[in-house]
Amino acid sequence: MKTLAPPPYWPQACAELAAADPVMAALITRYPDAVLTNRGDPFQTLTRAIVGQQISVKAADTVWGRFAEYAQYVSPEHIVTLEQTALAACGLSRRKAEYLHDLAGHFVDGRIEPARWLNMEDEAVIDELIDVRGIGRWTAEMFLIFSLRRPDVWPVDDIGLQKAVALHYLHSERPTPKTLRQQGERHAPWRTVATWYLWRSLDPAVVQY
Repeated sequence: MKTLAPPPYWPQACAELAAADPVMAALITRYPDAVLTNRGDPFQTLTRAIVGQQISVKAADTVWGRFAEYAQYVSPEHIVTLEQTALAACGLSRRKAEYLHDLAGHFVDGRIEPARWLNMEDEAVIDELIDVRGIGRWTAEMFLIFSLRRPDVWPVDDIGLQKAVALHYLHSERPTPKTLRQQGERHAPWRTVATWYLWRSLDPAVVQY
C-alpha cells in the first residue's frame, strides 16, 4: 500500500467545514488522524474495485490474492493477454473476468490515459471511466475520492453516506437522492472531506480503496 500525506487542501477544508457546520466540527475533532490513502496505481485500484464488487471485503481479499498470484504482473499489457477462463478459475465470475479484460483494453489502446485526468473535470473523468464494462458511477466516484483525491465529490448512491446523513441531519430518516444532493450543497466545495468524516462516524476504521 502506498500511503500519502493529506491532500494540500485538507486543513483549509476542515477549517471551513467546522466553521460552517457543528456536526462537521464535532466529527473533525473526533477523528483527528483521518487521512485519504490509496494504492498509487490507477489500474490496480480499478481492478481491485471490479474484483470486490458485490462480495465481502474478506472474500474480495481472497479472490484478489489468487488473481494476483496467477497474473504475477497486474498491468494492463499483461492482463489483456490472459485467458478469461483462467481468470475465472481464480475465483472471479465469468462476467468479472470480462470486465477486467475490458478495463485492460481501455488502458492499452489509450481510451483511458491517467495523465489526461490532471486537466479534466470530475464529470469528464467519470464519463471516461463508466465507458468500461463493470464500472458504474459509484465506482468512478470512489476512484475520484481515493485515487485522484478530488476535493468535492458527493456520492449520493453510497449507502454509508446515506446512513450517516440520516443519522446526523435527518433524525435517522433515510434521505431521498434530492434531499441528499441538497445536503451536499452545504458542504461544497469540500464534499469529499465531509463524506470522509461522515463515513468515519459509522466506522472509525480508515477506508482504503
